[in-house]
Amino acid sequence: MDARREETVDVDQLLLVLVSGLASGAVYGLMGLGLVIIYRATDVVNFALASLATVGLYAALSLQDSGLPLLLAAVAAIIVTVTVGLGVRETVLRPLAHGDLLAALVMTMGVSLIAESVISTIWDDQPRLFPSLVEGSVSVGGAAIPTQSLLTIAVAAVAMGLVAYLFGRTTIGSAMRAVAESADTAQILGLGSQRIARIAWALGLGLAALAAFLYAPRSGLMPAVLGAPLFRAFAGIFLGGLTSMYGAVIGGLTVGVLDNLAATYVSAGYRDTFVFSFTILVLLIRPQGLFGERTFQRV
Repeated sequence: MDARREETVDVDQLLLVLVSGLASGAVYGLMGLGLVIIYRATDVVNFALASLATVGLYAALSLQDSGLPLLLAAVAAIIVTVTVGLGVRETVLRPLAHGDLLAALVMTMGVSLIAESVISTIWDDQPRLFPSLVEGSVSVGGAAIPTQSLLTIAVAAVAMGLVAYLFGRTTIGSAMRAVAESADTAQILGLGSQRIARIAWALGLGLAALAAFLYAPRSGLMPAVLGAPLFRAFAGIFLGGLTSMYGAVIGGLTVGVLDNLAATYVSAGYRDTFVFSFTILVLLIRPQGLFGERTFQRV
């Protein structure tokens, strides 16, 4: 009887770990998808994505404290993130010479530090609680699964499905794919590469803001709260393939599950070591990632 009860507890714990890992992975997948969309359209690896989304979170929390319903505050977070991010692109990144990828990379790092400093100045850097969209839990067997985790997975799945529909079934999605393949060819075909780049940035920033809004109730709110999710999202996109949107999603989910499994069954102190070691091992075997396209460059 005791052995059977212990086995049931172990199964319930594993279910909780897997659901929590999928919820975390959904956040990483959304952020990774935003990074890949921006990268494919503009060749910019946007290290400022997380900090810009954090600005949106703080603005949303201020509006919610002023009496705005939480769902409308979520919409406000996305609008603020997209608006500030597009302003950064137009004023800081667009004036750079075309193809100056290193300068763009350094610029986004600088923007990230500036955004965190602005947050600390306006809202201070003390940890804050962030409200959950839903409360309570759902009992599955003997496991009490947080409703917020299930909502995170569901919302992320819907968002990812809409992005897949956008790229696979709409004219603007076809245009974005054309620009990703060749900006010059897209220009010849009459597709405005700058217009497509703005749409890609808006979409990528919006996905990051949504991911941040789903993540913040679990972590609380600080200026650098999205630093760890950003690097895990990078692990996910390198694992899945830097140019693959499906790879970013699958890679993010994989990182989330592996991270939680390692924290629970190995050691919480070695969770990142385990995840990044696994990622490095995969890249040693398949440098382009699981779903990326192989390219040949001299390094």
